[in-house]
Amino acid sequence: MDRSSLTSGTTPAERRKLAHGHDLGATEATFGELRRSDDIVNQAPQLRQRFADDGYLYLPGFFATNEVEAARRQFIVTLAQQGLLDPRYPPDQAVKHPDADLGFLANPVRAMEYMTSLAKPNQPLQRLLYSGTILRFFEMFFADKVRHFDFTWVRTMGRGFGTDPHCDIVYMGRGSSRVCTVWTPFGDLSHEIGGLMILEGSHQRGNKLARYLSRDVDKYCGNRPEAEEIESGKIPWTWGGVLSTNPDSLRERLGGRWLGAEFRRGDVLIFGLKTVHASLDNQTSFFRISTDTRYQPASDPIDERWIGNNPVGHGRGAKQPMIC
Repeated sequence: MDRSSLTSGTTPAERRKLAHGHDLGATEATFGELRRSDDIVNQAPQLRQRFADDGYLYLPGFFATNEVEAARRQFIVTLAQQGLLDPRYPPDQAVKHPDADLGFLANPVRAMEYMTSLAKPNQPLQRLLYSGTILRFFEMFFADKVRHFDFTWVRTMGRGFGTDPHCDIVYMGRGSSRVCTVWTPFGDLSHEIGGLMILEGSHQRGNKLARYLSRDVDKYCGNRPEAEEIESGKIPWTWGGVLSTNPDSLRERLGGRWLGAEFRRGDVLIFGLKTVHASLDNQTSFFRISTDTRYQPASDPIDERWIGNNPVGHGRGAKQPMIC
């Protein structure tokens, strides 16, 4: 079998930009290109203004390609050891095994265990994301010492729906308001394989999203029947933080376009807690491998769910009861 047999881009229908199965359209009116900021990557005032204006910074070629490759190779080794790669193809292609079932990732606690198994042993990844270039960048950007979350979100997305639209604040909003997410792809990503996308101007839609932005996925109604199941760990939460399962209708409601790119190894996309983002569906049999990492000024308070050797994340230790 050859690589071309794994892609779905053989007909016009299969070349559409899809998100949760919804066609985002092929015109500039509905889907546009992310604005590049690699031309101002060393200019702190301009970067801060661009971030305030756009709610994101798209920095192509930010990381050295060889360093990204080293981390990707370790990901491939671990995925192969876990039996998740199709042995009929070279491992470096990262073709998902047809029988690999990743349905357990819907449970946030089990998902954290899986992501930890991929991130912690990967020393090239740890060096890439938590030393050198990235820390120097944020020291410049924040004009402060930098603290990062200790948990690394690793995404290995096979064929199927991408991540639904959401803002990060509902998952990590108990500390600094200046937390920045860095999304890093570990492979070249066409629109068919998918990639992150930003809803244009959404960080300025606080009036339309006020109720959503005030919520926390780990808070629950302690006086309702489901409280016992949450407190026992039987169910992780009653609300998963998703804004909508229809990115197209959300765009129409909030305004703006979905913005994306065909990413390359070394690119990063940085955005804030209140920026609406999602990902395109993966229409191929290749794993889309990426990470989300979080950075903030060291002088700001930090969300206790994501620090320490074994962060509690969305586990039982993160839950906070309310009277509803």
